[in-house]
Amino acid sequence: MHRSAPPRQPAARLAASAAVVLLASACAARHSASPSSMDTPANCAVPSSTSTSTSTSEGGGTAARYLAIANAGNQRLDTDFDHLNGPDQGHLSAAQADLRDASATEHLFDHCLRAIRFLPPTQAVATSLFAVNEARADLTATAAHATSLTRLAGYEKQLTAANVPVESAVTTIRQQLGLPPPPPS
Repeated sequence: MHRSAPPRQPAARLAASAAVVLLASACAARHSASPSSMDTPANCAVPSSTSTSTSTSEGGGTAARYLAIANAGNQRLDTDFDHLNGPDQGHLSAAQADLRDASATEHLFDHCLRAIRFLPPTQAVATSLFAVNEARADLTATAAHATSLTRLAGYEKQLTAANVPVESAVTTIRQQLGLPPPPPS
């Protein structure tokens, strides 16, 4: 799972909107978000017959399950970034909803990730990914409680830093599963 890198805003808006742009993800009940294939924990299960063109030591089914939850989560994260860069930009309550949705998406991804049984080397990385993504989700939820856009902007550096270990673990898992690297963030 990754977070897209937001475009930089003009200096006059930087304090109010840069952090908002960096803070997104999604999955929970959101006023205008479209349904996701990850909306409920029951949807974490990808049928074992799901195949992928990837040939790995863990089997195509494991890679397909991981890719399914990663793609669904990334789509939701991208949707939130689009909202934060567009209609929600500069609106605290909308930004807070985007952040709550982001945190819920990250938690749901982690729940789905734990349902996948990887081979031991990949399982170790998945366990690490779970831990660092849960920490990121908790930080995102905390940022969602900011009472002003200025306070929200104060979370920018922390949230950016929280992305680094997540992206590293995601890259490693994809390599071990024989999947292409994650989209650039």
